[in-house]
Amino acid sequence: MPMNSDRFAPPQEAIEKLKRMIDIRVKKDISIMEVCGTHTMAIFRHGIRDMIPSKIKLISGPGCPVCVTENPVIDKAIWLSQQSDIIIASFGDMLRVPGSSSSLYFEKANGAKVQVVYSPLLALELALKNPDKKVVFVAVGFETTIPAIAVAIKSAKQRNIKNFYVLCAHKTVPKALQALAQMDNKVDGFLLPGHVSSIIGANAYRFLAKDYKIPGVIAGFEPLDLMNAIYKIVDMIDGSRIEILNEYKRVVSDNGNTKAQEVIAEVFAPCDASWRGLGVIPGSGLMLQDNYARFDIEDNIRIEIGESREPVGCLCGQILCGTKTPPDCKFFGTQCVPENPIGPCMVSSEGTCAAYYKYSRFERNEE
Repeated sequence: MPMNSDRFAPPQEAIEKLKRMIDIRVKKDISIMEVCGTHTMAIFRHGIRDMIPSKIKLISGPGCPVCVTENPVIDKAIWLSQQSDIIIASFGDMLRVPGSSSSLYFEKANGAKVQVVYSPLLALELALKNPDKKVVFVAVGFETTIPAIAVAIKSAKQRNIKNFYVLCAHKTVPKALQALAQMDNKVDGFLLPGHVSSIIGANAYRFLAKDYKIPGVIAGFEPLDLMNAIYKIVDMIDGSRIEILNEYKRVVSDNGNTKAQEVIAEVFAPCDASWRGLGVIPGSGLMLQDNYARFDIEDNIRIEIGESREPVGCLCGQILCGTKTPPDCKFFGTQCVPENPIGPCMVSSEGTCAAYYKYSRFERNEE
């Protein structure tokens, strides 16, 4: 696949070094899962899948918070948008995600008050400007965005803003990795996320090496970052040296951002959460602490959505687990395209299907 520019191309010596190690030392195929949607996009954008030796298989995991959000959450947001006294505030990726029978994008087109915001604090300002409405922020995200949402909720309490609420759908990465480590999906190593790791720190992943004997490398997002991380993972697997390495030390520390962790712990408490494809993972979600519970919209309004449905035949769940790839799906590239997405993996800017569709040469697999 052609590169966007020579400036971004991984140095040829890094590729050759990896190939030499594979040719001389590696006797079996190695599967590496990236669990960051931004990594997935960077890998495709820079053509890294096409450059690395064929013995290395890169698998995209549940690294997109929009993609792992199940339909009941989407359906609740849609139901709320249909209420005359509510304004929905959301990050842009959420609007086009299909629910059971609609989407926020469709509801907005039909007159619902749905506002795209680029920060939770802007949702707070929206509440101040509309005192006669309830403003509900759709709180979807991993540890990267959770601190900002916690700060917005703290600010709402301090300023006594009574018409600001959140629909809580946060998820935390380490518990999902534990669930993946327990699955029979043949992951030999993890390419660990850079942004999330800047908040939770490298120590949050040590259990993968200790308890499950799976190595991992925290990586940045430039091509050389990614090639170096892949090399280190293969080197550990081949050398039977199982560790968690931090190759993004310019941003990530062992303990992470303790201030961000403190504000998360003040506002939120762990709870069970359901992930698309992975099911319910104990302790992998966040709910509001008791002294912030009044900002939870579900504590203030009874939301009635009926039974949520997934699109029949959509493989987003299996794709997020790494057991299928987008071309395995009968909808991919035909009925399911960015302009008309059937599943969330085609919607998000970090979605695996979107990455395949935008950057990869593909042929749909026929079973």
